[in-house]
Amino acid sequence: MKHIEFFIMILALTFSTAMAAQENGTPETEQDRDSYYEQRAKEDAEYEQGLAMRNEEDEKDFWKDQDKYEKDLRKRDKKAYKAYMKGKRDAYAEHAAHCDSQCHHSGHYHRQAQIYYTYHEYHYPRRSTVVQTGVRVATPRVGLSIF
Repeated sequence: MKHIEFFIMILALTFSTAMAAQENGTPETEQDRDSYYEQRAKEDAEYEQGLAMRNEEDEKDFWKDQDKYEKDLRKRDKKAYKAYMKGKRDAYAEHAAHCDSQCHHSGHYHRQAQIYYTYHEYHYPRRSTVVQTGVRVATPRVGLSIF
């Protein structure tokens, strides 16, 4: 029964967010969009940092849904995704600066935090501009022998 309540809560949250996004419309400029997604990321991070699930299964489902949201955002709008991930990275770094032994985060949280800390390398690997060629120069062999 607790699983059903959790999923109903997630569904209601998703629908209310979608309805609010439709009412507000899309941000008019690129800068507005970036600041919207950065702010949304900070709010999401704050919620995630205070999250205390009762069982492992619910927490796995939550993080799976979060990954799905991020992948969908990446497919829809890469610039918005980049702004969202930047907001997440900043929020998680800020939290880590004052998070001490009183913070009790799960392994799932720490795995996700690691992704946010390194999202540039994780999602946008740097491209190498080095051109490699294979050149061989044949040299004569010289050998000495006593016999």
